[in-house]
Amino acid sequence: MKEEIYANAEAEADNKADSSDSEHSYEDVYVNEDNLQTQRDKQSENSGEETTRSRYNTVTEERDQLQRDKAELQRFSKLGLDPGWISFSSSIYYISNEVKTWHESRQDCEKREGDLVIINNKEEQEFITKHLGNKRAWIGLSDKDTEGEWKWVDGKPLTTAYWYETEPNNQGDEDCAEISDNPGMKNWNDFLCFNERIWICEKSYS
Repeated sequence: MKEEIYANAEAEADNKADSSDSEHSYEDVYVNEDNLQTQRDKQSENSGEETTRSRYNTVTEERDQLQRDKAELQRFSKLGLDPGWISFSSSIYYISNEVKTWHESRQDCEKREGDLVIINNKEEQEFITKHLGNKRAWIGLSDKDTEGEWKWVDGKPLTTAYWYETEPNNQGDEDCAEISDNPGMKNWNDFLCFNERIWICEKSYS
């Protein structure tokens, strides 16, 4: 009889323990679900804020660019220039849409009250290369007077150069310089002056 009482008591205790464990496990599930939903809400909120911030930054950049373009057009208008010119530092540049020989290209620049571009530093070289893309264009550099003595159109000797690898190589009496379609910033090439390329004019507006 006592053994049966003890057995029943143990069984009842086991049932209570199982019931308690089950209740705790359900509570844990509910708590975890709540935490997970809270995290999802926060992530969604953060994502929305980032999207809004990104759109705002895009609109702001576009507005600023429009303002810069408007100011540049106004400045060009005062100088009597058409919108085909672009500005950098204290100069403005014209990139042609047609092709001519080096000498013809220089004559065109002179008609525009400028001359073929003179590249003075790395920043100017990067600026021009960026706007050319993969096009090849004449610049205001030649050694037509004395072979191997490269001079700019203003008569000054070349001091900072951006020749491409083995250039200049004077193959076939190449006396005029162009920006080639080779990759990178060192992309100058000596070329035959009577060949036709687009060209870049430069004019100071300071």
